[in-house]
Order: sequence, then structure tokens, then C-alpha cells
Amino acid sequence: MPLSSGRKIALSLPRRFVGDLVRCAQSLPLMTVERRMGLAAVADARQNALGRPGWCALFTRAFALVASRWPELRRAYIPYPRPHLYEHPVSVASVAVARPVGEEEGVFFVHLRTPESQDVRAIDSYLRRCKERPLEDVAMFRRVLQTSGWPLPLRRLLWWYTTRFSGFVRARHLGTFGVSVVSNFGATSPHLLTPVTSALNYGIVAPDGSVDVYLTFDQRVLTAGSAARALEETERELKGILLQELASGGRQSPKSASSGD
Repeated sequence: MPLSSGRKIALSLPRRFVGDLVRCAQSLPLMTVERRMGLAAVADARQNALGRPGWCALFTRAFALVASRWPELRRAYIPYPRPHLYEHPVSVASVAVARPVGEEEGVFFVHLRTPESQDVRAIDSYLRRCKERPLEDVAMFRRVLQTSGWPLPLRRLLWWYTTRFSGFVRARHLGTFGVSVVSNFGATSPHLLTPVTSALNYGIVAPDGSVDVYLTFDQRVLTAGSAARALEETERELKGILLQELASGGRQSPKSASSGD
């Protein structure tokens, strides 16, 4: 019986976006450091906290608190018109979320401006809303779908300008650091491809509260030692201010989360 031939499938808008992002990220000299964190007290407090905020919101705010004190975590390498580092005045977290688009799953990014100043429950609520609202109701998602429909030469030009020419535009459209996890699916992805200077990722939180946390970073901006210390400081923030916030229950009046749009 002769074998039937396969079929060609046109790239969807989400596939185009991921292809453009990966192509951009492949040009960066990325490295990943890992730290095993002991977060038993945080896990217990989260379990009993009002609304049970997600780990993604906790890690996003904890890393942003570190970045608010460490300017190097808000920097990016810009090669044109001559190589230099650009330092953004505030953090803009770029958090990956998966959303169905037609019959497939697409990856989009939610931007949070100054997450260190926002209540963790407000961050968690905002992320949940962005996962549940129609795609056209979220400005970042609309922009991704719109620009991914452009012809390839225009998309290449847009990504080149966004990542290589203007530090301000880069921070506004890509964020200053990323958070991307698949632990909620019971998996771990320790090595990321990312176009931002640093991207946080963590594995499955074990019953004893231990979790492996990874930071992928651009070696032109950060050293391995700086990245390792950033993870150490992130753990300290989780066990400090974030633990206190969780333990406060519902007594605080949470600030509304704000996007980077």
C-alpha cells in the first residue's frame, strides 16, 4: 500500500511570533545558573493565604524587589549605534502565559510595571484576568497578533529596532526581565531562550518546600556571580517580605496591578 504524502501547514500568528522571538534570542550569549531554595514556610503561608496567590506572582514580585536595588538587573546590551548598556529606571516584568488560539496553544507575554510596588494578590489577580479575558481585550495580545501578521521583512525590521537600537523601546516592548514556567503542568524547563537580559524559571515545588530556581541571563550584562547572588536575594525576599505579606491574610488592601503598556 503506497504511503500517502503529508501536508503543508501555514504558520499561524502565534507560531510566527514564537519563531521571531526564538530567532532573536539565539543571537544572545545566554547562560543559566541554578539555586535550590528551601521555601517550606512560604509554601505553608501560601496554602493558608486568602486567594492562595500563585507561585508565579510570588517569584515575579520577589525578583522585582531585588531588581529595584540592583540597577544591573534593569540593564540591557544595545549594539547600535555603538555598543552600550541601557539602564531602565524601573522594572517591567514580562510574564509568559499560554492561551488557546483557534485549535492550537499560543504563548503571549503579560507586562507588569514596577511589580515590586504591587501587592502579590493584585499581581496574581491581574495575571489570572489576562489568562481568562478574550485575547482582543488585552492590549499586549492584540499587538502580538497584529504585528505577527506583517510580512517577514517588516517583522525582522521591527525586532531589530526593538532589541538592538533603542533601550527604552526594548524595555517598553519586551520588559526588563522575564518569568516563564511550566511547573504548573508538572514539568521543568531549566534552559530558556529569551530576548531579555534575564529570565526567571522554577521547577516543581516539592512537598518539603524545596524548589530548583533558574536564572537565564545575557553574559554581556551580568556575570554568573551576579546572577547567583540575584537568586540568593530573591530567596531572601520570598522568606522575608513575601512571607509576611502572605501571613497578613486578607487584612491588607491590595494595590491594583498595572501593566507596562
